[in-house]
Amino acid sequence: MDKIAVFKGKKVRRIIHENEWWFSVVDVIEALTDSESPSVYWTILKSRVKKDEDFEPFTICKQLKLEATDGKMRETDCANTEGIFRIIQSIPSPKAEPFKRWLAKVGYERIQEIENPELATKRTRMLYKIKGYPDDWIEKRMRGIAIREELTDEWKQRGAQDERDYEILTAEISKATFGVTPSEYKKLKGLERQNLRDHMDDFELIFTMLGERSTTEIHRTEQSKGMKKLSSDAKAGGEIAGIARKKLEKRIGRSVVTGKNFLKAKNKKLT
Repeated sequence: MDKIAVFKGKKVRRIIHENEWWFSVVDVIEALTDSESPSVYWTILKSRVKKDEDFEPFTICKQLKLEATDGKMRETDCANTEGIFRIIQSIPSPKAEPFKRWLAKVGYERIQEIENPELATKRTRMLYKIKGYPDDWIEKRMRGIAIREELTDEWKQRGAQDERDYEILTAEISKATFGVTPSEYKKLKGLERQNLRDHMDDFELIFTMLGERSTTEIHRTEQSKGMKKLSSDAKAGGEIAGIARKKLEKRIGRSVVTGKNFLKAKNKKLT
């Protein structure tokens, strides 16, 4: 939800890197210039500023993975708030000044959140509330976010090196918990770019939390290291949740895994 900011109707992708916001340069260029080919504009701009100005784009930009329009994570030129300010100076646009003010505000929000993490939590709760999610669901979702962050911290410390490793481990837990991988689950629910967990019901969230919290505890208890062991633990943690899910399904006579999603539920209420 926090991976996209909006400036005058234009989406600007962003990511937390080294405890600050980094923004997609091509998205910023598109927002400022309305260019139909912002990537080409950026290529030309990089070439020009190297010749005409004391400014080397590669010194302020980093290739970070952001979600592309096809839903895949791709490396994209990104810059932090200071870097984007520098790039803006090379772009003639009447939107430059209001964009600077917007950028300063968005960047400052992250500084506030680092100093007071409760602000980030409150902001996330508010966004879910605006989207129409009920309070009891929001409580579960927020708890799930905390459990997920705890787990990914463990993975980072114990040998998972990149986003692909996280995807593999997450798939292991999901497969053992629900019998499907996250990508298969999204297809079942008719989702594309949407966050799968934002479309889970109470039971789906609860079993997701159980699988991930169990995995975290196994890692800690067994002092796990390396992807092979982490994968084994992930499967074991998911199986614990999977056993509980199957027992519940047998008792209530229906599957916990469903094709229902929040979009369908919201539309149904409106009709």
